[in-house]
Amino acid sequence: MKILVCVSKTPDTTAKIAFSDNNTKFAQDGVQWIINPYDEWYALVRALELKEKDSSITLHLVTVGAADAEPIIRKALALGGDEAIRVNSDNHDSFYIASQIAEVAKQGAYDLVFTGKETIDYNGSSIGGLVAELLDLPYVALATKFDLNGTTATITREIEGGEEINEVQLPLVVSCQKGMAEARIPNMRGIMAARTKPLKVVEPVAVDNLTSIVGFELPPAKSGVKLLPADQAEELVRLLHDEAKAI
Repeated sequence: MKILVCVSKTPDTTAKIAFSDNNTKFAQDGVQWIINPYDEWYALVRALELKEKDSSITLHLVTVGAADAEPIIRKALALGGDEAIRVNSDNHDSFYIASQIAEVAKQGAYDLVFTGKETIDYNGSSIGGLVAELLDLPYVALATKFDLNGTTATITREIEGGEEINEVQLPLVVSCQKGMAEARIPNMRGIMAARTKPLKVVEPVAVDNLTSIVGFELPPAKSGVKLLPADQAEELVRLLHDEAKAI
């Protein structure tokens, strides 16, 4: 069986966010980059657990990004996996990215494609569903548990007010979130091995963008806290209504 795990480069949550070129581009100077946590902690680690139980599984990683994404995918290789594929493009359109991943999945004839539920920079939650549609495969989103018995997957996912258990035949696409696995830290052996594992660079297939970014805006700065004496209930109601717009 062959598993493909999608990995994305995202800014560290402690990075200071700024924009350039009249707020049309993300300013990358001084930003610390990490593996998208949903991809690393849940999608990749669960795939590694499956591989550890079944040594016949082949595990590949894929990312869509420029050369500066290679340290990130090497870190992912340090956790495990047999090889990585980088599609040489810095495009941020979701359909474009999903199309590149789908093409890699088609060429590799993978039985299972794992993605994180979303990236922590764009929070689009769109890649998994788009990849499944492009591959014409079943898709289970927001998975919190994944078990495999032969070619049958039993998947638990969150729904409004509870959980849903799905039974699906491979091949399929799954987006993963908290609960799927426990985070791991690369050990020295894995870090050293990652340096020599194959990292194949492929050129992107021709795909038209469906969206483009025309501008970014930072959220408004938080105002100071207003403290009111306990006997000023009417003023509290006024502030909640007129300023906070909460009631």
